[in-house]
Amino acid sequence: MAELDSWGSGAGRHQHCQGRGELRENCGMRFLLLGPMGIDGAETAPAGPRLRALLAYLVLNAGHTVPAERLVDALYGDEPPAGAPGALQSQVSRLRKSVDIEYGPAGYRLVAGPEDVDVLRFEQLAREGARAREAGDHGRAAVLLREALGLWRGPALADLAHAPFAAAQSARLEELRAGAVEELAEAELALGGDPSGLLPWLREAVAAHPLRERLRGQLMRALRRGGRGAEALAEYETARTLLAEELGTDPSPELAAVHLSILRGEEARTAPASRLPAQLTSFVGRDSELAVLVRLLGSSRLVTLIGTGGTGKTRLALEAAARLPGEVCFVDLSAAPRTALAVRGALGLRDSGADDPEAALVEALRDRAVLLILDNCEQIVEDAAALAHRLLSHCPGLRVLATSREALGITGESLRPVGPLDTDAAVRLFTDRALAVRPDFELDDSNSRTVQDICDSLDGLPLAVELAAARLRQLPLAEIADRLDDRFRLLSRGDRTKPERHRTLRAVVEWSWSLLSDEEREFAARLTVFAGGATAEAAGRVCGAGPDAEDLLASLTDKSLVEAGSGRYRMLETIRAYASEQLPSCSRELVGAAHTAYFLELAEAADPELRSADQLRWLERLSAEHANLRAALVRATRDDLPSALRLLTALSSFWWLRGLRADVAPVAAELLGALDGDVPGGMEGADFDCGFDFGEAYVLCVLAAGVGGAVPGAERARAARIVAERDRPFRQPFTAFLWAISAGPSAGAERPELTGPDPWTRALARAGSGHLHLFHGRVEEAALDLSAALAAFRSLGERWGTATTLAGLAGVSGALGDTGEALACADEALVLFEELGCWEDVADLLRERAELLRGAGRLASARADFERALVAARRAGTPAALAAARSSLSSCPAS
Repeated sequence: MAELDSWGSGAGRHQHCQGRGELRENCGMRFLLLGPMGIDGAETAPAGPRLRALLAYLVLNAGHTVPAERLVDALYGDEPPAGAPGALQSQVSRLRKSVDIEYGPAGYRLVAGPEDVDVLRFEQLAREGARAREAGDHGRAAVLLREALGLWRGPALADLAHAPFAAAQSARLEELRAGAVEELAEAELALGGDPSGLLPWLREAVAAHPLRERLRGQLMRALRRGGRGAEALAEYETARTLLAEELGTDPSPELAAVHLSILRGEEARTAPASRLPAQLTSFVGRDSELAVLVRLLGSSRLVTLIGTGGTGKTRLALEAAARLPGEVCFVDLSAAPRTALAVRGALGLRDSGADDPEAALVEALRDRAVLLILDNCEQIVEDAAALAHRLLSHCPGLRVLATSREALGITGESLRPVGPLDTDAAVRLFTDRALAVRPDFELDDSNSRTVQDICDSLDGLPLAVELAAARLRQLPLAEIADRLDDRFRLLSRGDRTKPERHRTLRAVVEWSWSLLSDEEREFAARLTVFAGGATAEAAGRVCGAGPDAEDLLASLTDKSLVEAGSGRYRMLETIRAYASEQLPSCSRELVGAAHTAYFLELAEAADPELRSADQLRWLERLSAEHANLRAALVRATRDDLPSALRLLTALSSFWWLRGLRADVAPVAAELLGALDGDVPGGMEGADFDCGFDFGEAYVLCVLAAGVGGAVPGAERARAARIVAERDRPFRQPFTAFLWAISAGPSAGAERPELTGPDPWTRALARAGSGHLHLFHGRVEEAALDLSAALAAFRSLGERWGTATTLAGLAGVSGALGDTGEALACADEALVLFEELGCWEDVADLLRERAELLRGAGRLASARADFERALVAARRAGTPAALAAARSSLSSCPAS
């Protein structure tokens, strides 16, 4: 073997730094840790063990910000002195005199790249070499690995043994070095030729790692190729004796195969170091997650994939392992009584009768570079966590990739949530699996929407998508989509060869459910009353858990039954459907009533705030709860008509501001039908229930139902009579406005008795008067009323009224020929409407603004506003807004 080259020239390094577009203070320096510590290219090196340790730790993390707390732990261990943070600052200041260290709120960062640090360069070259060998490019692999090993000048961190972090880092690096020797040996043996140059490396590595069977086998193969078969057989006997004495086990099948080939005089074949379950289907939909996981396994020794059942955690783990070099051991814990016994069996170790099988595992893995996949840890999670911690603490070459429905809870654990597939990936998966059972299946414009709806209904859960695709063998696509309301019956036929818990959708969810405590099951079942998720506070009140709700939600989140994000908790629809089945009917009624009461209280508390300076915050809160508010209205329409009318009244302004009237119109129509012409209490104008006005609520119900289609004439006439006979202000300030919008601009005119005493209602009445004057061409009167209304709305800090009034004043200025002022008013109103998300108002105002521009001869700008109006109308989603926007745009052709 050729002599291993040193690491580049100083001139080459300097040019490389300049090529990165920045000439740094550290440029031209090499930081050396693979042997005695050194800095090649520095005028002076740091003196003192603590300062050298600090630099070494920053070098190991070069290019990354290291928090001060981590540096203190690295320098002083578990019990740092009281003045450690101050001492650290002083040491960094001294160090910055010779090397470039950046400092920010997050910590300290040594400005250096992988090419500047021998450790990082070694790791990079070793990875590239291993990949090249796996790809069959043995020549390139040998070059890269020789360069990697040539960076070593002695034991790693040789003169830093005093540092608390040094032992673990040194062991890790020595393990990587042994792995690189193994990879180089494989490449050299594959290339053929004289093995004499390889033998010293292998003998040294075997002496350092006598129980590492792959190295021993490579040494035996090299000896056999050099015509020294007797020595090769002696090496096997040495290994067999050591394994029996130290571990109580026989040589692995791989080493035994090398031995047998030598006895037969054959060229030994390399047995695969990994025995992963073979996969019968393609891997679809998680390419980016796979890439992230592979990178993470290169830097973290414990990675746990967490997620609910059926998300594909096991498959993702297997795919990642298949892309990594070295030995892999797959351990299925789904039916294991104890983790250590399952791992022992997967490793092929004999039962030595020892009282502590974990100790035997420690010895078996102490000098091996192994990726251990612990699959389905959730059913014995504490036992799995304890074993993983013990093995990782004593076996520096070991990495653990766990799959579980909850975290192992070990310090240093890197968690990677595995959630549902996005819609595009789920559709690809469905199509791939559909082709397996229906080779003539083709995704096209005629069925793509149906496939997407199926995948969305199944939450993008990979197992559910696969089971649905498999039903194409018996059912047409449309029938599968129609039957998803009974998803557990529909998806009840799965792969007979899979574990029982993965054969059907119900079995997957039941497995997760069985791992919950009784208290968690009851809480989870009650949580299904929510639509679109819930806050912890809402869950506690509605589900009767009180202050325990946060702990229960945290536990359900840890066990992947609930997803958490942005202060809300939600269940996947598949889990929600199963959990709902577990809720007794008596409990369902109680929890449903509590849900209605909670959201009625929220809606009535929010309604006046929607007319205040705090409008945006309350709009966001109600928007987050829109699905729950709608569900409460549906339930109350069925079970509690007075509460339904109160809820509809309280939400009327929210629906208008957010453009949601079309969404709730069907529910309002159902409520109107349930009333059947009757107003609760028997008197259309009577006040009941603490002053609530059911007659006014009936009017609002008619208005809400009318958005979705024609309201029967009798109901419309009854609402008109209630308004005509009314002799006092509406309790819901938006009622007069909504009635005027529906009945025409003159409806309610000259009816001062309908105007309430509060400032917002008076301002709205003044604005309405101004708009009516403008409608009739009385521009000066309109200007007076609208200006007064604008001042009132501004004083209240209320955006919608301000924007509506500014839109009116834009019309006034336009009528007076002041295009500049009209555009200024329109622009300010647009900003406010966009803040509120009032896209229908945005579309209307943009069309008016475009007309102003067209009248001023600015045709290109006018067309741009018409185009913006069409975009806003699409966001609003109302047919009338879309039709008006398209008509306006067509009237202004492009120049």
